[in-house]
Order: sequence, then structure tokens, then C-alpha cells
Amino acid sequence: MGFKARMRFSAREGAFRARYQQGFPQKALPNLASNYLRGVYEKVLKPLFFLMSPERAHYAAMDLLVFASRVPGVSWWMRRRAGKRNEGRSVDVAGLTFPNPVGLAAGFDKDARWLDALEMLGFGFVEIGTVTPRAQGGNPQPRLFRLKSDRGILNRMGFNNDGLYPAAGRLVRRPKGLVVGGNIGKNKITPNDKAVDDYLACVDALHAHVDYFVVNVSSPNTPGLRELQDKEPLSKLLRAVVDRNNTHPGSRPVFLKIAPDLTDGQLDDIVDIVLEEKVDGVVATNTTISRDGLLTPKDEVEAMGAGGVSGAPVRERATEVVQYLASKSGGQFPIIGVGGVDSVEAAREKLAAGASLVQIYSGMIYEGPGLPAKIVAGLPADA
Repeated sequence: MGFKARMRFSAREGAFRARYQQGFPQKALPNLASNYLRGVYEKVLKPLFFLMSPERAHYAAMDLLVFASRVPGVSWWMRRRAGKRNEGRSVDVAGLTFPNPVGLAAGFDKDARWLDALEMLGFGFVEIGTVTPRAQGGNPQPRLFRLKSDRGILNRMGFNNDGLYPAAGRLVRRPKGLVVGGNIGKNKITPNDKAVDDYLACVDALHAHVDYFVVNVSSPNTPGLRELQDKEPLSKLLRAVVDRNNTHPGSRPVFLKIAPDLTDGQLDDIVDIVLEEKVDGVVATNTTISRDGLLTPKDEVEAMGAGGVSGAPVRERATEVVQYLASKSGGQFPIIGVGGVDSVEAAREKLAAGASLVQIYSGMIYEGPGLPAKIVAGLPADA
């Protein structure tokens, strides 16, 4: 955008602000933005997106959101509303202050492309990634499927991303005030005995650009990755990441993202490792490899093939894991609850189970862009 175009845009934005301040009472229509977004999404956009393949629909939706964010006055007005909603809802976790406890889970904005537009929706934080040292295309398409009857998603994306340095370059221009996490992993071609090197490369490249790290060893879509959740390799990996993080000025909180498919004994090990290796917290949970209880016909699910299930089908198990970790640890570390957070009720459930923060992913597909604002508004202030 040239200088004259920027000046015209700025003038239109200023005019909108003046008209808003003069013509709209501050307390009028407090939920107009989120209600309007939900209505348009449910009646117009969602039916159109569901005619597309899920992966194509994802990029189409984000292109549309970016376009909307550039309409004069829209971004400013929605951020203003978000600021009002956030009053009394900020939360301090692991030394960071989050404007509100509702974030976007990793996998939605893998390459830090859409942070400005996502902030406009009212998220308190956004987790990018999973990022790997080298760019990789992920698994062959199709690799993303809707479980409509279950309000869930099945994916086997395989850590597709542009690699470390394109993401770091975009993060230089990240929105001020937005808390951004970096979800990091290993490349598919990296053997597990060399995995530590990949995670350390991610820490070094992203440290100056993110507010916290999430060590992802729980995706079911990279062969052998979940083997790193075993006690000995996990302790070694986390020790190396924490030590490298501490060599940088202003060390970042480090979280561990775990699978919902772990046994109680494995969860006990997770608690011990997190405390022993001085990890700051846990993200619970990733997608599940279980197909139990799905309403989608078995033959349809089998035709989709391998992958992890997210959304409503994992809600109950993810909450159980949050509750177990909180109880077993005695609340000694914070937990970010994720899995089936698609309503105010679901968010409250995770928080009541012991989570300090929650994250949305599949809920955005079924509920649309008004979901984060709806959840934030439904949470108690100064809670």
C-alpha cells in the first residue's frame, strides 16, 4: 500500500472512529459484533465452507477474515469491543499476563500468517505451529476431515509448515499486546535419537519472538513422535529444552503438550517429569487416536484413515486429564485445557477441572469466528 493509499485509509478509519464515538452509546448493543459474526457464519458462510474440502475451506475462511480486518473501522471497532470484554478477565500464568483466558490452539495458524486478524476476534493468546526447523509439506492430501455428527475433526496433517525462519520473520511484525506461544516439534525425517537437536533449533530461532514455548511430543501424525512421551526420552528432551531456554536473556515459560490417550501411570510420570525438570506447565490435551463413541458411521470413519480426533469427541477425556493432573500435582503447575472447547459451558468445565487457560480449535469450524468473544463474555470477571 502506497503512501497516498495509507493516508486515505487512515482518514477513513479516523472518520469511522469519530462517528462511532459520537453516534453510538458506549453501552449500546454490547455483543453486536460477536452476535453478527455468529449469525452470518451459521446462515451464510458455514454452509458454503462445508461445500469445500476442509483444508481449502480453512484457507478461504482466513482470507475472508483478513479481508474483513482491512475494511476501514472494522478492526479498530472489534478490538475496542475486545478491550471492554477483557476488563476484569486478565489472568497471570507462568509469569505472563494474558488479557483473557481464551486462546487459539496450535495447528490453526501454523506459520504465524494471521495474527492480526485473529487478535481482532478477541483471543487472549494465540499459539502458532507446530513449527519444525525445516519446511515440510506434511502428509498427502486429503488429510483433514469433518466428523459432522460428532462436531469433531479428524486430521493427519503431519506438521506441515514453512519452517523456522519464515515464521520468525512474520513474528517480527506480530501485534503488540497479543500473547503468542510457539509450539515446536521435530521434522519427520529426523530420527528420535536426534530429536533434541530439532527442538533446540526451534528454541534458538523463536526465543526472541514468542512469549512461551510448547514442546509437542504428542501428535499422532508424525511416525514415532509419541515414543518421546516415554519417561526417559521425555526427561532428556525437556531437560535440554529448559537448559537451552535459560541460556537466552529473559527465559520463556516452557509447556509440555500431552496426548489424551495416556494411562494414569503415564500421567503420574508426566507430573514427576514436569516437576523434576522444572517445566512451567502442561497443555492437555492433543488429539486422540481413539474412535470410541463416535456417532459418525464406522465405515465412514475407517475410510478417512489414520489421524487424531479433536473437538467434542475428546472433550470429556481431555477434562479428565486436566482434573487428574491438577489433583495429582496439587496445583504445582498451570494447565492449559484444550479439547472440545466450543461453548461457555465447555470452557467453564475445563477451568473448574483445574485449567488456568483454555484453547479453541475445532470449535472455530462449527461455531465460527464469534466463538472466542462469546466464551470470554460468558466467563466471570475477576474470577
